[in-house]
Amino acid sequence: MTQSLFDSDDESSPEESASGRSTGPRSPLAVRMRPRTVDEIVGQEHALKPGSPLRVLAGEDAGPAGPSSVILWGPPGTGKTTIAHVIARGSSRKFTELSAVTAGVKDVRAVINQALNDRDLRGITTVLFLDEIHRFTKAQQDALLPGVENRWVVLVAATTENPSFSVISPLLSRSILVTLKPLDNEAISGLLDRAVSEERGLRDQVSLSDAARRHLVELCGGDARRALTALEAAAAVAYGEATDRSGAVEITEKHTEEALDKAALRYDKGGDQHYDVISAFIKSIRGSDVDAALHYLARMIEAGEDPRFIARRLVVHASEDIGMADPTALQTAVAAAQAVQLIGLPEARINLAQAVIHLATAPKSNAVITAIDEAMGDVRSGKAGLVPPHLRDAHYPGAAQHGHGKGYVYPHSVSHAVAAQQYAPDELVGREYYRPTEYGSEKPLRQRLGIIRRILGTFGVK
Repeated sequence: MTQSLFDSDDESSPEESASGRSTGPRSPLAVRMRPRTVDEIVGQEHALKPGSPLRVLAGEDAGPAGPSSVILWGPPGTGKTTIAHVIARGSSRKFTELSAVTAGVKDVRAVINQALNDRDLRGITTVLFLDEIHRFTKAQQDALLPGVENRWVVLVAATTENPSFSVISPLLSRSILVTLKPLDNEAISGLLDRAVSEERGLRDQVSLSDAARRHLVELCGGDARRALTALEAAAAVAYGEATDRSGAVEITEKHTEEALDKAALRYDKGGDQHYDVISAFIKSIRGSDVDAALHYLARMIEAGEDPRFIARRLVVHASEDIGMADPTALQTAVAAAQAVQLIGLPEARINLAQAVIHLATAPKSNAVITAIDEAMGDVRSGKAGLVPPHLRDAHYPGAAQHGHGKGYVYPHSVSHAVAAQQYAPDELVGREYYRPTEYGSEKPLRQRLGIIRRILGTFGVK
């Protein structure tokens, strides 16, 4: 009988996870492929350097230093649970896992009391893995403090939300914050190849075409768990459709599309598609086509584009193509960028969409970028004369004898708070950089600026 892709050679000896639960052949591929040592962890090199808190927790020699409690902050699929399980494999360690969704203060205190007994009576250190710590109330987090402070337990807490907003300050000060990053394409690709070939994975019963690998990498958005789950689903489709299973069954892009009900996007984050789509995105906003702009936004998000990159482009666009025609556009764009940093995808797609809709429907003006570019052009061409004497700093001793500040008119002491005096260097008197349009908020601003410039020109300043 042909062996199934998901059957084990020895079902009587399933692997055991650090928590003691079976990770046998029927376990999800993402669970079976969970790293067992620090060196097997893909990505997060910045947090796993020799001597780092995570390596010390994993059992490496730290000299006189003891293990520190850590808070792992990062998006889903970056290895928070994996790191906790690797740490639990250290010698003389007892691994206890709680979920903030189901555990209460009573459960936390029970773990801490048991950890104290295990330390004193058996010489065992308890590693407490607390998932989704941001869901814990202040009272629940307070219950952790004695155990963490006295090292009755070594806390490894995981969160997808910014700990500065979701974890109490006393607990933060007693722990080391480790920020995890989404895995890059190379790391995800290597992880997929390992899952295809390793015995605990798919055991080379399938192969992965280049197009299928590229589709899976683009789909997962730096999420290792998502990549492995997608690979397993695609392998099932490919194996089920295969008529010849004598060799490795190839997983094609068609199989990944069928398994995930998701068409492969032709989008290379480092190539032409990256630049073409972001160009079309910005030009659609500039052209006030909100529907096209939302299409390109969705296309980038679905392809796994970095949402921070999208947010940065919106912030630039808000000043470059809207500017003072709608000054609130910049506020919206900056707020969306902050939201992306704070909550990440998928929720931040809503904030990005709001910013796109605001910017696309706002009145347009390029007067801001034109003004600053013309001003910088004059400076670069050497038009940077001396500051007029009456505008120079007059606070330091001896400034007055050089005429600094002499004749300066304080604007708030005159009518309209606009003083008719020279502000620009001699070479630039009369030069006008900012030319407001007649659109949006710039229309009344254009009228006001005309009055201001006439006042400034009363005594030949302009």
